[in-house]
Amino acid sequence: MIFKVKSCALYGINGYQVDVEIDLSNGLPGFDVVGLPDTAVKESRERVRAAIKNSEYQFPQKRITVNLAPADIKKEGSIFDLAICAGILQATGDINCESLVDYAFLGELSLDGTVKGIKGILPMCIEMKKCGIRKIVVSLENADEAALINDIEVYGVSTIKEMADYLNGSSKLSKHFVDIEQYFSNEDFCDTDFLDVKGQDTAKRAMEIAAAGGHNVLMVGPPGSGKTMLARRLPSILPNMSFEESLEVTKIYSVSGLLKDRNTLITKRPFRAPHHTMSAAALIGGGRIPHPGEVSLAHYGVLFLDEMPEFPKHVLEVLRQPLEDESVTISRVNGSITYPAKFIMISSVNPCPCGYFGDESNRCTCSPMQIKNYMGKISGPLMDRIDLHIEVAPIKFNDITDNLKREGSKQIKERVNNARRTQIERYKMEGIYFNSQLKPKHINTYCSIGSREKQLLKQAFEKYNLSARAYNRILKVARTIADLENAEDINVSHIAEALQHRCLDRKYTI
Repeated sequence: MIFKVKSCALYGINGYQVDVEIDLSNGLPGFDVVGLPDTAVKESRERVRAAIKNSEYQFPQKRITVNLAPADIKKEGSIFDLAICAGILQATGDINCESLVDYAFLGELSLDGTVKGIKGILPMCIEMKKCGIRKIVVSLENADEAALINDIEVYGVSTIKEMADYLNGSSKLSKHFVDIEQYFSNEDFCDTDFLDVKGQDTAKRAMEIAAAGGHNVLMVGPPGSGKTMLARRLPSILPNMSFEESLEVTKIYSVSGLLKDRNTLITKRPFRAPHHTMSAAALIGGGRIPHPGEVSLAHYGVLFLDEMPEFPKHVLEVLRQPLEDESVTISRVNGSITYPAKFIMISSVNPCPCGYFGDESNRCTCSPMQIKNYMGKISGPLMDRIDLHIEVAPIKFNDITDNLKREGSKQIKERVNNARRTQIERYKMEGIYFNSQLKPKHINTYCSIGSREKQLLKQAFEKYNLSARAYNRILKVARTIADLENAEDINVSHIAEALQHRCLDRKYTI
């Protein structure tokens, strides 16, 4: 007789249903797992065998065949331990539940019968809900994460004996519940604030524009001018995450196994600051078994590349596609996986190798060729994908010691939220949410300008030899500046300010 138990597996950041089919037959005792299992899945035989014995159940001395369907997709990890165990206990009569068809089982087993947590439980529960499964048995470790999905019953168990007793009706388990509103209760709290930034009014204004329109920023300035400090405070003025955004980001972190040191539901926008020694696969995603990279871990948040020219050039070049498409597609022999990558990229550079080109207080020791080679590590096509190039000047002593009352993140965030609401309303029929997502076909409709504005742009285009992509990005930034001022049309002052935030097209062209 064949016994069937529902489980799930991961493909990228999405789950797919797996039917665990178990057959017990007469013959020499054996235990085979088929259905393209990897080594970790094959080793479940020994984990399940030991867990059943050490939980004081009799392991069947028969030929056991376990099939993981669909059998043409490679299965990975220890996800199926609990489902295989439940099926065997049902086959031996230790679980008297008439049918397990209403349940899905997700968990890893220890040799003593303890049920351990697994990564990726959230996307798997979402898939189970889509497949009509309304009852899911998981480890207590994963129960909070699984319970984030409405309309399913989540039962957390610590041992397989506890699971069997519940299914047999000899004990009761309460449906696991989490208070989602509690996760968002402190969403306005942030341990970084623009109140801490003294001086740098131009850079703070650029950060406000970036937050309001979702624009990428490159900061140019000498060491110690506050570039990293500014970048780390950008999340404090970004709009609060919606529940849907939180779920999508949490799915990525769940699949990556990074939720253990965080809350079950991520409600703060991510801030990722990878080191410049990282590989292209770590930045973009990949590996033998593809995993999300830093660009996906920064989804709906900020990716900060400190000292950008120190990154290998081939690593920086892989950023082109996600910056343009807001997603990453990783192709392997067995198929392709697409990860979301909708982020704001903030990068910082020194103006030259010694860091003091253009600094009034310190003498630059670099030759023009050294400066050109240093800035040339960032290619023109990648530079074109950065909307704002801002100069961060050294802070003066008077700025550090004054006691002037400055705007904090809360006041800036109010303006950002107003601008974002304007953009959401404007683009509700276009399927986009903020100005940086505007495609060339949208420019004429939403970024139309008059003759004076065109004349100013023409002069800048010819003087600085701008590309067509740079021209469009200047218009997008000008549209954001107009939105921050609640202006219906883009005027000359908006164009002029947008041009002022293109310092690499002006000052640092050698």
